Amino acid sequence: MDQPRPVPAPSPQTEPYWAACGRGELALQRCGGCARFVHFPEVRCPFCGGTDLAYTKVGGRGTVHTFSVIHRSFLPGFEPPYVIAWIDLPEGARVFGDVTDCPHEAVRVGMPVEVHFAELDGFGPIPHWRPAA
Repeated sequence: MDQPRPVPAPSPQTEPYWAACGRGELALQRCGGCARFVHFPEVRCPFCGGTDLAYTKVGGRGTVHTFSVIHRSFLPGFEPPYVIAWIDLPEGARVFGDVTDCPHEAVRVGMPVEVHFAELDGFGPIPHWRPAA
């Protein structure tokens, strides 16, 4: 029997991220002290220790920094093989996500990608990455 994919559990810290996804936008924390982007959401900046971490909209295009092809999944709702990747954004951020809409054999380091949002049943839109048009 197929089980559904687990849904995120927004917290006060991550709510602005998910709210932006609901608007079809990608927003990341940006430190007011050192101006670096922080992903995944944190209480303190991992670079300078600052606590002024406002969410800032980013463009949603980038390049694959590194990736892994997952051939065996331990979570329900993830059908292997699938690709997870770190994506470098031109704003200076590095984000984590899955690469969809292309064969896993086609993913490569340096590949241009763009964010897109797909509805997760019982939750709402979540970000994914696909080859840039």
